Amino acid sequence: MTQQTDHILDAAACWKAVVDRNADCDGQFIYAVRTTGIYCRPSCASRPKKRENVAFFPLPELAEIAGYRACKRCRPRSVTRADPGLDLVRQTLERLHRHIDDMEEQVLTLEDMSSELGVSVWHLQRTFSGIVGISPRQYLDALRLGDLKRRLREGADVTEAIYEAGYSSPSRLYEKSDDHFGMTPASYARGGKGATMAYAIVDCPLDRMIVAATERGISFLGFGSDDEALLGELKADFPEAEIVADDGTLEVVTGVILDQLDGKAPAETLPLDVRATAFQRRVWEELIAIPDGTTRTYGEIARRLDMPKAARAVGTACGRNPVSLLIPCHRAVGSDGKLHGYRWGLARKKRLLAREARQIG
Repeated sequence: MTQQTDHILDAAACWKAVVDRNADCDGQFIYAVRTTGIYCRPSCASRPKKRENVAFFPLPELAEIAGYRACKRCRPRSVTRADPGLDLVRQTLERLHRHIDDMEEQVLTLEDMSSELGVSVWHLQRTFSGIVGISPRQYLDALRLGDLKRRLREGADVTEAIYEAGYSSPSRLYEKSDDHFGMTPASYARGGKGATMAYAIVDCPLDRMIVAATERGISFLGFGSDDEALLGELKADFPEAEIVADDGTLEVVTGVILDQLDGKAPAETLPLDVRATAFQRRVWEELIAIPDGTTRTYGEIARRLDMPKAARAVGTACGRNPVSLLIPCHRAVGSDGKLHGYRWGLARKKRLLAREARQIG
């Protein structure tokens, strides 16, 4: 495995390094085992048994934030590598946590952090999002929400906990419910009103693929065999949007998505511009957390949301996912483990899962 200079971890290459106990990869990433709650360096002698129980992180700090603890045998924190991007993320994480821990009253902006760290706003946003997978603002929101939940568990009054967690008013908490991955709320109203979307239709391993995006991110991704039918699907989802043929600006985006289909890049890191309710967002986040090539039932996803009776609602949220593959709803299956309900056809769902399974070996 070569050094990941762009910080996008290749899951298949990482897994091979773990199986081979490749010491050359120590410091390039760490792996965590969901069943034990432990994270290790690739060369650790304690080898995990199942690929679906393993997650990969570019930094030990990110594994610890996710709830894992360091292996006492291989001491993964003792191995580091000089990397300006990773160092910047470490400093940003420390600053974000300090803002919450010290209960700072002043709003912490991206401009404030970039000035403190001596980098541009663009560089900080791009580096952090590329490594962590979400923006600094989203990470801070998650920290604040976690702080609120902790206070409530400790018995604090709800309103008091909201203010002490850093929300300026109770309404600010609920305003977050319509945010979506990596961005502020969708740049358009229901039906796409107010949006201009460029679209491109290209060949792909699943026949034809349509990608549509606003200037802020991808809003639609689907598969089919008929270009007119695909364009019709897009217009049906966004009847109020101005939809125009791409002039070449989507070439890079479609290339990255095609690379993901070939197992070369995790396209989940692409910016999205989608509308979502709070529940849909939670379901979609669970979908993204499902390892490549594996599946979870709607019921399992519902239980992970602490909503064991919401399996049917989970299925509905999967069906309303507008960006197939980027939010991998194909990894959700029925309670019997069989493939059910995929907008772009069960045959494509089966092919997607088979391709992912082959890619992870």
